[in-house]
Amino acid sequence: MSPATVDALVAQARRTLTTAGIASPDADAVELAAFVLGLDPGEVRLRMVLRAPVVERDATRLRDLVADRATRVPLQHLTGRAYFRRLTLAVGPGVFVPRPETEVTAGLAVEAAWAAGPAPVLVDLCTGSGAIALALADEVPGSTVYAVELSPAAHAWAVANRDRLGLDVDVRLGDATTAFDDLVGVVDVVVSNPPYIPDGAVPLDPEVRDHDPEVALYGRSADGLAVPLAVAARAARLLRPGGVLVMEHADAQGETLPAALRATGEWGVVLDHLDLAGRPRTTVARRALVGHPAAEPVSRPTLGP
Repeated sequence: MSPATVDALVAQARRTLTTAGIASPDADAVELAAFVLGLDPGEVRLRMVLRAPVVERDATRLRDLVADRATRVPLQHLTGRAYFRRLTLAVGPGVFVPRPETEVTAGLAVEAAWAAGPAPVLVDLCTGSGAIALALADEVPGSTVYAVELSPAAHAWAVANRDRLGLDVDVRLGDATTAFDDLVGVVDVVVSNPPYIPDGAVPLDPEVRDHDPEVALYGRSADGLAVPLAVAARAARLLRPGGVLVMEHADAQGETLPAALRATGEWGVVLDHLDLAGRPRTTVARRALVGHPAAEPVSRPTLGP
């Protein structure tokens, strides 16, 4: 019996994943093959052209992973890795898997950090896997980066990613709405991808609904903005006058989040930005130059269970 070949295995995987309703069957099939074979995706595609043989052990492992992916286990849980800008992050159960649209949010935070001048102080609220904070440390030399995460499981992933990548980020375990008393009024840029799904809205993708932790998903109100606005209020406390908040949101919140931020009187300029698919995704707000409050609002929801 002839050994399986890369092209045949990937084609079979593509068919299986297409039938299962996977949105990117070709990319997922190639990524799983790359993971099993210890190659990058480009090398897999070259071996597909060459019809390179695959030993039976690897062929069986690939088929098993494809079967798992067909049940909508996240691709990143199967490979243990997620690509984010210039970084490869370790991810798995217990941590939100960073999405491509969040790379736009990180990019806007990088731009704001560069514009802040030399040695900016940067804070990531609700860091999850550490994706945005680590991207900032990687792309903004001379910066001092802090991050906070409520979930012990996700915090452990962020710390592990920091240590493996060797990037200097102060990663703390705690509530984003009360964190960093030592940084009040001195931060140049705060970035956050907070939980923002409205209560009662169930994500359509099983990968999100069944595998991402709920604490990273739901915004604790009918419009999904209770947690984002609580995080933004903390950002207002942390930022120096003229500092910048960069906050990701649901595509349906491209008008409501900016309007809610403007209504607080804490922000001088509030603009919204589209993601790569042309959908509203990230609000950028500049801290008002006057009226910097000395006290926090009396009552805000926390990010605890």
